[in-house]
Formats: sequence, C-alpha cells, structure tokens
Amino acid sequence: MRIAVIDEDSGFVQVLANHLERAGGKCHVLPGSTAAEAVARMRLNAAVLDPASAGLDRWGSLERLCALLPHFGVVVCTGPSSVADRVRGLRLGADDWITKPCHPAEVAARIEVSIRGRRGGETTAAEPLVAGELEIRRDLFQVYADGTSAGLTRREFELIEVLAGGGGTLVEREEIYARVWGYSMAHGDRSVDVFVGKLRHKLGRISPGWRYIHTHFGVGYRFAAQPLDAGRRRPAAELRPLRRKAA
Repeated sequence: MRIAVIDEDSGFVQVLANHLERAGGKCHVLPGSTAAEAVARMRLNAAVLDPASAGLDRWGSLERLCALLPHFGVVVCTGPSSVADRVRGLRLGADDWITKPCHPAEVAARIEVSIRGRRGGETTAAEPLVAGELEIRRDLFQVYADGTSAGLTRREFELIEVLAGGGGTLVEREEIYARVWGYSMAHGDRSVDVFVGKLRHKLGRISPGWRYIHTHFGVGYRFAAQPLDAGRRRPAAELRPLRRKAA
C-alpha cells in the first residue's frame, strides 16, 4: 500500500506512519496545505486525512481530492464531529470516517478495506455486466451508459457490484455494509443509505429514463433495471454478461 497521511497532529501521524510501515506500507506524510493536485501526481493507493488540517478550506480540499482521484481510497480521520459533518464528508466522496482518538490498527484495517477492490481490479479482469442502459465494467471499476461514465468512486462501485450481484433479489443493509465496508454496521450508522443516495443520483444523471435501485424500507435494497416510462410496459431487465459484437 502506498498511502498519504495528511494531518497536522504530529503525534498521531508518527504513530500511524510507524504502524503502516511495519505492516509493509509506504507512508508519505504531507501537511494539510498540500494541494489535491500534488497528491494526485504521487500515484498512491489511498489517503488518510484530517480535513481540519486544511483550515477554512477543509471541505473544498476534501472535495477536490475525491474528484481528482475517483478510484483513490479516502479515509477521513478527525476529531469529534456532528452527524451533518460526517454525512457531508461521505457525500463529497470520502470512503470512510473515523473519529479520533483511534487505534492505528483500526485505521490500517479501514484503509485496507478502502483499497481492496482496487487491488483486486489490478489482477482480475471480470466480464462486464449490462442492465438496462448500464454497462458495469468490473475491470475499470466504473459504470457507463452509452459511453458516458457515471464517475463513481471506488466505494460507490463496490456498492453497485454488491447490489447487482444479488441477481435482482433483496440485499439487507447489514449485509451490504459488511461486504462493502468490511466490518459489522454500528447501530444508527447511515453510511449505506448515504452512498445509495449518491449512487442513485449518478446513475440517474447518465441514464435518466431508468430506475435501478429499489428500496425495501427498514430492510435493504434491490437492484433491477426498470424503465420509468410506464407506456413502454417492459419488464425489469435482468443483469447479463455483456455480449461482444461480432467482427
């Protein structure tokens, strides 16, 4: 793992960097003023950052980093914060949010979960799937409609992959959380719902005539491509392997 740690808390940074490097990672410690563009040029796998270290530009800095590196694992590790702050950070593109004080082993584990999908994609090229107007490219960690990318983050792609893997059946929220985030969901955690909302928005932007994610209130979500135009009277389209065009 090649990881950037962006934080002004020297004590925390030193302990975390030592732990990550003992685990075989390569750690780059950067000041909070580091530009997102500079981080993007470093060819890293993930970043752990405290948005507070960027001062008044903390939200802008986080948003630029997530936008420049859509397949880059971003884990926020900061002091006590409100639910509104955590939700805002996730909506801007962060994969995870950890509250200090925290153990470096937990931070390392969440970083590993954050980049697990990306690592798998480097070694395995799975056959794409199509549903409705969507082409789900597992090799690129991205979803397209008529050649237009949805611009998914890695976490968002993992979410659609779990939902699509259900074959049109209901996937409970706790199972989604365990498979995407890698550990049990805490009581009251709304991360799944936040990311489903972001995913719906991005899919709706590139394929506005279809509905893909269906809510089962209080239980979970189901993935099935369904045209919004009732006049078309077409059944929900099933996921299927992409068939290559004949030469």
